[in-house]
Amino acid sequence: MKKQIILLMTDTTRKDMVGCYGNKKMFTPNLDALAQEGIRYENAYTCQPVCGPARSAIFTGTFPHSNGMVTNGVPLGANVKTIGQRLTDNGIKCGYIGKWHLDGGDYFGLGCCPEGWDADYWYDMKCYLNELSENERVCSRQPNESFQPDFSEEFTYAHRCSDRAIRFLDQYKEEDFFLTVSYDEPHGPSLCPAPYNTMYRGFKFEPSAKFTDDLKNKPLMQQLWAGDKLTADEKQINQSSEGLALFLGCNSFVDYEMGRVLDVIKEKMPNAMVIYTSDHGDMLGAHRLFSKNAAIYDEVTNIPLIIKGGEKGKVITTPASHIDITPTVMDYFGLHIPKLLEGKSMLPQIYDTTIKINSEVYTEFTRYEIDHDGFGGLQIMRGVISENYKLAINLLDKDEFYDLKKDPDEMVNEIDNPEYLEIILEYHRKLVTHMNATRDLYRGYQWSLRPWNKNFTPSWDNEGFTRQRENEEYEPRQLDYDTGLPIKEAVRSKYLYEMGGEQ
Repeated sequence: MKKQIILLMTDTTRKDMVGCYGNKKMFTPNLDALAQEGIRYENAYTCQPVCGPARSAIFTGTFPHSNGMVTNGVPLGANVKTIGQRLTDNGIKCGYIGKWHLDGGDYFGLGCCPEGWDADYWYDMKCYLNELSENERVCSRQPNESFQPDFSEEFTYAHRCSDRAIRFLDQYKEEDFFLTVSYDEPHGPSLCPAPYNTMYRGFKFEPSAKFTDDLKNKPLMQQLWAGDKLTADEKQINQSSEGLALFLGCNSFVDYEMGRVLDVIKEKMPNAMVIYTSDHGDMLGAHRLFSKNAAIYDEVTNIPLIIKGGEKGKVITTPASHIDITPTVMDYFGLHIPKLLEGKSMLPQIYDTTIKINSEVYTEFTRYEIDHDGFGGLQIMRGVISENYKLAINLLDKDEFYDLKKDPDEMVNEIDNPEYLEIILEYHRKLVTHMNATRDLYRGYQWSLRPWNKNFTPSWDNEGFTRQRENEEYEPRQLDYDTGLPIKEAVRSKYLYEMGGEQ
């Protein structure tokens, strides 16, 4: 039997924008049907709630701080290999159709197919713009174009991505392959044709305490981010608008476009594995905030994740992470999972949902994007999340700790509550251990020198270890600074050698 995986992605889809996650006002019949045929993950998290860094983790299996793409507008490190390169080198066909956002170009990309992917099907957003006249390019960025009498689905990026995906599936239906279809929708400008362009007119979210969060005892950055919304009442924040209606309409439109691809999969390769996810969410007024930034709130970090190819109609509540997608794909194709990858294969869990893969998962934030420097400036956050708790260390601001069972709306920051100190310290140890294990280039004593961690004494040497990269698949083994010979141990004391002699 052929081994085939299709990864469907959308941009800026919150978990509660997919109907099967419980919001009956969301019209997403194709994703809902996919969930019935597979597994729905309730607590799946992005590795960083920004487009490029989130995608870097998905397609490299390494965290943004490891692969170098800590913000939008910078490229992956030259020595970083994507899943496409790894699979292609093992004889597996790889296609990538849609938004890439990993080449260091502007929002649209460079239009150049990276190593490891089928150039005949490469179609990032720059390729789309190259098909358009100058006037059409401008129209493609204007939300109001959705209401023009002659606007059609054929003009949209989503439709053209689906067309190419369908051609790929037809051409390679008898071969092993990995295909990514990465839609920009429903991300703004949220272009969509009738009836989707008016489907959510008048919509607003159900009343929630989240819209009234005064952000006291929260990071200053969040208060600045809220701006004049900090003193607004819920009616001013949670209200219907043309922008929200179009955004949600586009969300239903891209579900329709994915449905076109899913129909072909069902007809021509019913045994293929299908993965659906989104890169991150949007605050949409929760906690008086909009868009995304250095936050650990569910609205931006807790993304939809649906996988068909194992058990059917199951829901998993234990934590899942984008960091596990690349090792899962490699495991599915029977390939060795490289030591360099920082996630784990979810394949055992996909086939048996009683298996637990993660007790906790990790998310991060480092700055924003180069051409949007004004959005909060330098923000550095590292977070650890379980079913019960969230800890966010905001390096230049106030830290956060939430008891998710007691406070699922994440309204009360318990970081200064002495009743939680032991749990906070436990999660803090997990986070620092994770930063060390993944060679986080921003680690240092500052992550432990927190106001609530009163017994910590900083050291110039930090923890006293040298940690080198172990990647033996695509590059020579790194050399030991003290000997010039290949490293024997990647993690070792900084003081193993001194003055030319071994201690």
